[in-house]
Amino acid sequence: MSERAEDLDAAALRQRETVPTVKSSETRKGAATRDRIMEIAEASVLAKGFAATSIDELIAEAGITKSGFFYHFKDKNELAREMLRRYVAENDQVFDDMFGRARELSDDPLQAFLLGLKFLSELVRDLPGGHPGCLIAAVCYQERLFDHEVLKLNSDSIRSWNARFLEYIEEIAEVYSPREPVALADVANMLSCIMDGAIIMSKALKDPRQLERQILAYRSYIKLLFSR
Repeated sequence: MSERAEDLDAAALRQRETVPTVKSSETRKGAATRDRIMEIAEASVLAKGFAATSIDELIAEAGITKSGFFYHFKDKNELAREMLRRYVAENDQVFDDMFGRARELSDDPLQAFLLGLKFLSELVRDLPGGHPGCLIAAVCYQERLFDHEVLKLNSDSIRSWNARFLEYIEEIAEVYSPREPVALADVANMLSCIMDGAIIMSKALKDPRQLERQILAYRSYIKLLFSR
């Protein structure tokens, strides 16, 4: 092969190597902008609801143009869907971390669940200014604003969390018989009810410690219900 041909091959190789780098940088920048929009939108929605959150205020806060917003989200329903997916994924990760770490510390299903609830209470206690709010509840309160896909995603998210907690409770019940006749699904669903209710109560009473205390109260209930 001639030196000229070798130089051309080397130049072509360098060009192929640099193209993905440019695309990767643009992709990361676009993803960062998209995440930034969702962060701003979530804070606004939790503070005043979807109806009062305008696209104009989002683009002003994010420092982008309106066309830039519509490049990432075709309308507010798509924004709501992506916000929900992001919110659910973040909460799933929290539950995976808390209850996964607890299970590593104890093979006993009851003790592991109690540890997980303890870790969860400590996490919400350390949130600056208390829990910011629940995006799932925000959708429920203004459900007429959203399309079927958003509403289905919202309800599926709740069912998914209830199913997760039910797995924990059923595993406990296989080893420890409950002291009272209860529907295990109701015991599992109670945790979601307690968390959302405590978030509302903490905001209404200006008491950010409500969520921590209610999780610990649920923990005590589980301990009493399944104690031998």
